[in-house]
Amino acid sequence: MSHAIIKNFGYVLAHAPSLLEHHGSVVYQTKQTHPDDVYLTKIKDHLRKFDEVVSYPPNQCYIGNITPEALSQVAQPWHQTTAKSDATGKFGEIVNEIIFYTVLDYVDVFELTVFTEEFMNLAKDLAKSHHKLKDLALFAQTKASTTEEIQTLVTKNHAADLYLDGKLIGCVKAAHDLDINLSSHVMLENLTTKATAVLAGWQIPEEQLKTVEYIIECSEEAIGDINQRGGGNLAKAVAESLGCTNATGIDVRGFCAGPAHAMLQAAAFVQSGIFKNVLVIAGGCVAKLGMNGKDHLKNGMPLLEDVLGSFAVLVSANDGVSPIINTNVVGRHTIGTGSAPQAVMSALISEPLKRNGLTTLDVDKYCTEMQNPEITKPAGAGDVPEANYKMIAALSVKEGWIAREDLPQFVKDKGMPGYAPTQGHIPSGAPFIGHGCHGIQAGTMNNFMLVGKGSLFLGRMTNQFDGVSILIEKNTGKKASAQGSDVETLKELLSDAMLKVAKELTDQNGG
Repeated sequence: MSHAIIKNFGYVLAHAPSLLEHHGSVVYQTKQTHPDDVYLTKIKDHLRKFDEVVSYPPNQCYIGNITPEALSQVAQPWHQTTAKSDATGKFGEIVNEIIFYTVLDYVDVFELTVFTEEFMNLAKDLAKSHHKLKDLALFAQTKASTTEEIQTLVTKNHAADLYLDGKLIGCVKAAHDLDINLSSHVMLENLTTKATAVLAGWQIPEEQLKTVEYIIECSEEAIGDINQRGGGNLAKAVAESLGCTNATGIDVRGFCAGPAHAMLQAAAFVQSGIFKNVLVIAGGCVAKLGMNGKDHLKNGMPLLEDVLGSFAVLVSANDGVSPIINTNVVGRHTIGTGSAPQAVMSALISEPLKRNGLTTLDVDKYCTEMQNPEITKPAGAGDVPEANYKMIAALSVKEGWIAREDLPQFVKDKGMPGYAPTQGHIPSGAPFIGHGCHGIQAGTMNNFMLVGKGSLFLGRMTNQFDGVSILIEKNTGKKASAQGSDVETLKELLSDAMLKVAKELTDQNGG
């Protein structure tokens, strides 16, 4: 059977300090319950400038300008260190708030976004230097409004206010007067996810986007109205803006585990021959902006959760060159697994490896939950990636694959520092796909395991945990046949059947 391959990928960070200040979940709830909270007045003094965001080492790692190994050598705290200051990376880009707002308007097809003429002129001028926006008709359906008109929409019509450097420059209107699923706040969240997903999709060459037949959107936002809350389909909305005219698609939701499920489904679609090119994509999450902000302020830190992360991965039929998605090695958290950390890690890592005659030593790198520890540690969550690697090492000791004294070296060799923004689905394995594929093609590694985990209990429907894992490895050089994977699949099935018959005959004859 011809495995699917990872053909291309793209990563984007959108700087959104104003959204953090006015619409992040912690800020939003604080405004509703304690509008006089001193935290709300201190936010401005702890927001980073765009140049600081660009030069922040973990952000440079996210877009591919420095490797995780190089990041581990950078002195901490990272927010007091500057890395290569380049907003364009090997894997994608970091965009400022003006570009983000411009794309927010571009993907709006229901005229929900409103901006001042001054801002639109500023945005159009800046867009001339952007690799994609320079060729698009911007603000084509947007009628310029005055600051006073926008303020009226905010105060009287409950529109979601948009700012730039503290100045009101626009808003997002509600899509319905009564439906809370179409409120201005929810529409801002949904449009933001769509816009950042489109930014990530634009990192894939246009000629490749045109070949996409199916798109899977795996962020954390569920779009819909009062009659079908969470009904979707953000995938097709994103595909429309990307110009994927030959594609259909669907949303996949699984909290942090969503991207890993989406990658598995994409691989299955391609491997089966149903589709030759499937795009897995996810936009950023407004709610997570400034999620740990109060703890960052207590520690005298800047508000590091000021970027929206997004990514896109193109999964295609085997070309004989690109890294393959080995669906023979798939871990899954089943209903009967339970939620104990050791049981979860066994189901996702050691069990699928053992089924295929492998050990944890046979995997070069594990990409688990790649949250930036500089963000999580002040909030008391510790170093999440390090904790996962220690658990994998402990499993390896239990299985007898390594000695106990080798545990620290295992963590160093198989792990990496976290560098992704804390947006649930974004850190969960997906950030390393770019680095891992680059390493495989450069010959510095043979494989890596993508591990996605999710907390289903957050939805209050079950106490279940969740997760899947997939092994991505070096291509053997076998391309898919012209008819898809059918011929190669048949050959492998026949070969397996012949081997099975031979073994049975040998067993019957006593060897």
